[in-house]
Amino acid sequence: MSAADIALLAGSAIALLGSLFMVIGAIGVLRMPDVFTRLHAASVLDTFGVSLILLGLILVGGLTLVSVKLAFLAAFLFLTGPVATHAVARAALDAGVRPRGADGAPLEAPHAEWEEAPS
Repeated sequence: MSAADIALLAGSAIALLGSLFMVIGAIGVLRMPDVFTRLHAASVLDTFGVSLILLGLILVGGLTLVSVKLAFLAAFLFLTGPVATHAVARAALDAGVRPRGADGAPLEAPHAEWEEAPS
């Protein structure tokens, strides 16, 4: 078995693992009780699942210009995904959406800013 064959198998396995992680996580997002836990799950999926898929594609593609572009794409997603999730969560808080507990009831406001009227 050559190094190219090993890279192909490893890349395919990593991309498949990333795809499996995305599918399982998407099912988990549907089961979450409120917008904040769904955002958290989607952020983890976006950062980790897509990164695994891109890493697998880099291994399959070898050292080419396409692999460099995929690495830049992975770095961009790794940096911007959590920022976008934070912005959406902050917008939901500002719109008056409150986190819910496991029983579905809204949680008590631990921060004074939650008590303020949305601006």
